[in-house]
Amino acid sequence: MSENEINGKYDFLDVLGSTGLNRQAGQIDEEWLKQLQGEKGQKIFTEMRDNDPVVGAILYAIKTLVRQTKSQINTASDDPVAKEYAAFVEECIEDMSVTWPDFLAEVLSFLPFGWSYFEILYKVRRGHNDDPKLSSSYDDGRVGWRKFGVRSQDTLFKWEFDDEGGLRGLWQMAPPTFEQVYIPLEKALHFRTETHKNNPEGRSILRNAYRSWYFLKRIQGVEAVGVERDLAGLPVMQVPVELLASNATSSQKAVVDDFRDMIQKIRRDEYEGIVIPSETDMDGNPTGFKLSLLSSGGRRPLDVDQIIKRYESRVALSVLGEFVLLGLDGVGSFALSSSKTALFAQALGVYLQSIASVFNEQAIPRLMRLNGWNQVEHYPSLSFSDIETPDVQEISTALTGLVGAGIITPDDELESWVRDFANLPSSDSATARRDVVDEALYDEQILPQDETVREAPELDESQDETETESEVETEGIETTAEVPVAAVTLNGAQVSSLLEIIQSVSTGLLPRDTALQIISMAFNLSTEKADLVLGSVGRGFEPDPETETITVEESERTDG
Repeated sequence: MSENEINGKYDFLDVLGSTGLNRQAGQIDEEWLKQLQGEKGQKIFTEMRDNDPVVGAILYAIKTLVRQTKSQINTASDDPVAKEYAAFVEECIEDMSVTWPDFLAEVLSFLPFGWSYFEILYKVRRGHNDDPKLSSSYDDGRVGWRKFGVRSQDTLFKWEFDDEGGLRGLWQMAPPTFEQVYIPLEKALHFRTETHKNNPEGRSILRNAYRSWYFLKRIQGVEAVGVERDLAGLPVMQVPVELLASNATSSQKAVVDDFRDMIQKIRRDEYEGIVIPSETDMDGNPTGFKLSLLSSGGRRPLDVDQIIKRYESRVALSVLGEFVLLGLDGVGSFALSSSKTALFAQALGVYLQSIASVFNEQAIPRLMRLNGWNQVEHYPSLSFSDIETPDVQEISTALTGLVGAGIITPDDELESWVRDFANLPSSDSATARRDVVDEALYDEQILPQDETVREAPELDESQDETETESEVETEGIETTAEVPVAAVTLNGAQVSSLLEIIQSVSTGLLPRDTALQIISMAFNLSTEKADLVLGSVGRGFEPDPETETITVEESERTDG
């Protein structure tokens, strides 16, 4: 150690320590179980993923949940530049040769292995082209994503680090050429489950399940052998004593070896059956040969099935996936299932945040810079919605209470959120129809545009109360006492009812003629005006674009 370092004389930009990652020549040596290091560990985790039903069910559940989780590109602000950036990123995602759900499924391989690595492949957007480096749905000459090419874990040769211990890239040696190829981090996406010691290999989520899986695999093998032999006992072969003598000839020893091999292969299958010498000779004397089964008396002291279930639950517990075992034994409440799935969804949401973070830090900024867009404050970002959403009935009950207490006021934004949450149809069509109806009902020939009613003229005191309320003029419309002003100005409930009638006609649930009669009687409109309110709905023709605006000719209302 130099004197300057001992005296604390150093540049504040210098790096003095290290993460302590145990590495040599690009190889990581952090795993203390030798069978889980390097290539051996990858093979074991692959076996756990592919052969174990509990592990496979949990990983399948994760993959299914992630693939159906909604993702979105968020704009940094309302600035037009930020909106342009966000729209461009969305175009690039949709324009890739690998779909977004398939890409996410590949990313999730970092769960069993601890990490996953993707090479970013770019293209110049030159419209439809035979060259994949130029082929695109867009022809603007910008640089877009061609795809994110997975570089599987079993092709890793070594990692490349800089002098300060930071990761620079990955060396790959993959079939069929098995040539060493360097993929720098600047051209890659690197996902990992955790960043302890800045370990590029992360940590497999199956690591804590290994011990339980190890014993489970062997106990299942013992159980399978026992079932195959009907759990009857241990095959025993008796042979003449001279065959086991120390001075036995080579041929006698060969006979013993043949019988030993025979009893080891005794199985209850299509090949079952044995051939052995008779227990007695022709004179009735014993030959010394006898085959029997050595069985234990009574029930076996250990319940293999319970042991297997215990280890399966430990495997599921290590990844918070116990919910996949609920109900297998006819036990397990809904409340218990709900709490366990909620905890699992929260844990999985953390991994989704990690995926979004890598994408926002490594993919989007590089794409922006390649296109000459350096306004970092306008860069968009990727985000995921929640894995698990509350039940619609629970949300309905909660909203009813909040609205009733006056804490929340229903509006279009809340309606849009509820429709999206419950996977209900969009309200755009209903809004458009409401606009058309409002235009018809509040046209200047039915009501004044400012939707106000003039005061009634002053009358002589000699006129009675009935005559006072008999006439109210509203810019060309005379409303009699039998038709109050409220009958002309529709409230929210009436407009909603009218919209439901129109929608029923458009879907074929209600004949147009019947709807005309209902509207005419319920809203005190003439048949002609009711016909104009319905427009082209149910008539099978499109309105003329030049006369698309609905107008209603002035006429007297009929008595209701």
